[in-house]
Amino acid sequence: MRKNELDVRHRALGSDLGGGAYNDMAVPWTYATDPSDEVAATRNRIGLFDVSAVHTARVTGPDAARIVDHLVSCDCLSMAPGTAQVGSELDDAGAIVDDIIVQRDAEDVFRLCHGGGATPANLLTSAEGRNVQVRWDDELNILAVQGPRTRAALQPHCSLDLSRLKWFDHAEVKLFGRDVRIFLGGFTGEYGVEIYCRSADALHIWDATVDAGSAHGLTAGSWTALNALRIESGLLFYPLDMPEGDTTPWEVGMGWTISGNGEYRGKKAVLAAKGKERFKHGGIWVKHKAAVEPGAQILLNGQEAGIVTSPSYSQHLMQSIALAHLQPAAQPIGTAIQVRNPDGSLFDGNVVRCPFYDPMRVRVSGGS
Repeated sequence: MRKNELDVRHRALGSDLGGGAYNDMAVPWTYATDPSDEVAATRNRIGLFDVSAVHTARVTGPDAARIVDHLVSCDCLSMAPGTAQVGSELDDAGAIVDDIIVQRDAEDVFRLCHGGGATPANLLTSAEGRNVQVRWDDELNILAVQGPRTRAALQPHCSLDLSRLKWFDHAEVKLFGRDVRIFLGGFTGEYGVEIYCRSADALHIWDATVDAGSAHGLTAGSWTALNALRIESGLLFYPLDMPEGDTTPWEVGMGWTISGNGEYRGKKAVLAAKGKERFKHGGIWVKHKAAVEPGAQILLNGQEAGIVTSPSYSQHLMQSIALAHLQPAAQPIGTAIQVRNPDGSLFDGNVVRCPFYDPMRVRVSGGS
């Protein structure tokens, strides 16, 4: 198991760090506080999340750009230092095998933040015989500070004017007296930043953020709350939202990550798959007082018409919601459906617009 310097803070907040690890790191699935209250605090004020379990690889050297461009489907060669992109990582058949954010730190330095998929093996394969170094940064912690009061809480302690950063920009700064990298982004659908710091500085940065955010109503958020936030905001998570194993970017609304440039793995196959989608990623609401189950069947006139991928009961929206894969007949907004849990329980519902929360993505540009 990977060590996390912040475990002592998670235990103090009531987490037993059980419930399963992510990327070989124990994560705080719950605290003593109600996850719905943590969601509300993030939506209305400011939330603090430890997302250090996300893997981060550094790719450096003269061939770094070519290696990353071979690994990921977005146009990595055209990225300017200090910017980032979301890319689809594909197999040879054009199916998604990991979710990945590519950050370019310098002309020959890239940082790859990825989930629990095929990146480690694929990256090493892409790097074979190239003038490049690949290193997984296990001495790194990532703290996500999210919500409309983020900038107000952090700006007095940051060497950079945070209002200068555009979405997905990142920069090396001094924060609370320590050297960190600030990335404008997150997994909540709110304005926020991710703070990349040395593990030796993690406790200092956490505690200083809690102190700075106390006047703004900061609440520490568990991974259960983070998952609820991302579902409300329609954000995908590999592999939960790609359960078929051969899901293409076109089928989950990620066609915008596919570049016509570069020679990335699976390029020919994924371009040939466009227009051949078997289903479409979308959203449903369910007449139920709880979340339905992942893998629940979506029925249209008694016939299977899709599958639930990421369900949640949103106290914020006062609604049972779910991300889903919908076959063509069930895709029109407003379509009346039924959802059948694996235990056979059956609930009425409708296909609705997704994301459920802030469909115009106005919130991510906010921050006071």
